[in-house]
Amino acid sequence: MSDPPRYVLPSMTDAAAVLRRLARAGWRTREGFAVTEPGWDLMDARLVLFGRVPDAETVRLAVLAAARGAGVVAIVDPTGDVGRALVDDLARLGPVRQDPDREPEPDPESVLARLVPEQRALLERLADGETIASAAAAEFLSLRTANRRIAQARQALGVRTTREAVLAYLRQRRRAE
Repeated sequence: MSDPPRYVLPSMTDAAAVLRRLARAGWRTREGFAVTEPGWDLMDARLVLFGRVPDAETVRLAVLAAARGAGVVAIVDPTGDVGRALVDDLARLGPVRQDPDREPEPDPESVLARLVPEQRALLERLADGETIASAAAAEFLSLRTANRRIAQARQALGVRTTREAVLAYLRQRRRAE
């Protein structure tokens, strides 16, 4: 799975735009950086914590949440002392975005790695022009299972339709080659 989102933004307006986009992509958003979820690893929870970062203690909480796998959308002046400290600490964990309008480029290998072999095989057959029913039969799957695998692939690729999933799969596969 790719890195969770990490944003350091100067205003709530910028943060709201990013949070809307993340929510549409299936992330749960919650205000505040204190992590109340049990267990250490939050990657599978698809949780994004957001809020203002006024001091070093909040920096510590935000970085801890990011280290546990939560996404972070921090509202702070990135040129101030607190903002620079936050950006530096988060950058040790992975990429930090400071532009709310720029969509991050997904790593093609990580996108394809989110798909199980059955999903890749079905998408490959659909890309070759087969119907879902014929692709399911060729892969020795029931139609219902094939539809579920394709729905899971759509979710993993962040798209709404099967056509979009096939196109996204082909794009990512080309980038990874």
